[in-house]
Amino acid sequence: MLDYLRDPAEIYRRSFEIIRGEADLSAVPEDLQDMVVRIVHASGQPSIVADLAWTPDVAQAARDALARGAAILTDTRMVSEGVIKRRLPARNPVVCRLYDPDTAELAKFVGTTRSAAAVELWGEMLVGAVVVIGNAPTALFRLIELLKEGGPRPAAILGFPIGFVGAAESKQALIDAGLGIPYVTLRGRLGGSAIAAAALNALGAEPA
Repeated sequence: MLDYLRDPAEIYRRSFEIIRGEADLSAVPEDLQDMVVRIVHASGQPSIVADLAWTPDVAQAARDALARGAAILTDTRMVSEGVIKRRLPARNPVVCRLYDPDTAELAKFVGTTRSAAAVELWGEMLVGAVVVIGNAPTALFRLIELLKEGGPRPAAILGFPIGFVGAAESKQALIDAGLGIPYVTLRGRLGGSAIAAAALNALGAEPA
């Protein structure tokens, strides 16, 4: 048999130990470090810490919202399936409207992506919610537009769209928007559902 580590608990322990040894967390607030460690774990790249951007209150704002039973709104089922629901503090609902019939009809009517149309259909569910975007730049762009138009305000935004068209721009738009809503995001093209789910899971998990 090949010689490799099989114990899951030890794999996690060693992984987080390596991350904390290789990643520069010196500029990361203490209450955000567990999230950042899990983001690095999901990406396999300690260097991405330098590309993270956040407001100082994002971890506390998101944790408080989840403790109150806030909904988790996401742009893709890959994020919703990646949420470790047993770790959520209040059996929080996880909502993804990407595949609702109304979403496809609205996207066709207004000439946008289903991801952006799904954000439109969140409506009043946005109030006090934790928004987790792990795929579509158009979803983050539309969310920013709605908030600038005076739409319902979430408690926190975890913005990690990925790709070559609009991903970097949508995350920079979040940073520049001045919405007054706590957020964490990752500059550039990198992102994705695994990173987004990992960031959310850190809010309900025991510190690594």
